[in-house]
Amino acid sequence: MNYYYVTGTGKGIGKALALHLLQNEENYVIGLSRTNVIKNERFEFIPINLKNFDEVKKFQFIDIQDADKIVLINNAGIIGHINHVGAIDNNSIYETFMVNSIAPAVLMNNFIKAYQKQKIEKIVLTVSSGAGRHAIESWAAYCASKSAIDMFSWVADEEQKLSKNDYPVKIFSVAPGIVDTQMQTQIRNTDKSDFSGVDKFIEYKNKNMLNSPEKTAELLGQILQNPENFDMVLLDVREI
Repeated sequence: MNYYYVTGTGKGIGKALALHLLQNEENYVIGLSRTNVIKNERFEFIPINLKNFDEVKKFQFIDIQDADKIVLINNAGIIGHINHVGAIDNNSIYETFMVNSIAPAVLMNNFIKAYQKQKIEKIVLTVSSGAGRHAIESWAAYCASKSAIDMFSWVADEEQKLSKNDYPVKIFSVAPGIVDTQMQTQIRNTDKSDFSGVDKFIEYKNKNMLNSPEKTAELLGQILQNPENFDMVLLDVREI
């Protein structure tokens, strides 16, 4: 049996990815999110608020003895308050870094601690963003938090390659492209005085230029299914 921990399964890419994985009867999915809409005998829902550090650090990965593969997918993410530095709500800065950087870093740390010695295939895949790899006006906390988890993933992967473990953890941080999720709705509803690029994102929607969560889940599934085909830690779904 293959075990997948997936954050943010209540909606968007996380929900689509969980449903995609459940199509394979050899997969068991553990969804970590605040809400749940998935019902499947091979799906287990664990409620968690990734904005709450105490909840994140207390989460314990279960002892799994019958696994052929164990995977952590850090999918959950938020864009936070879209505005210029100097006008951003400070609580939003904290929450954005908590969900996008700190929570996935802590989960990755504890995942490796829990399963490092198991002689099976192990993968950590974090859903990052192209915004973490170049600056976008009014998205400072989002860009910086995604950049942080990219680097955390990169360092962890280098450490795994240097380890003497015969079954190192394979680590990826993947930019999914522009996906038709609630985040895109939030961007389109931002006042132009707060984000001058809003018209471009409205155009993406009007011209059907957004990827669906389901298509994105399929592309991420290709990495999970054949990780040996991907040598880079930092990936973009457009490269698949």
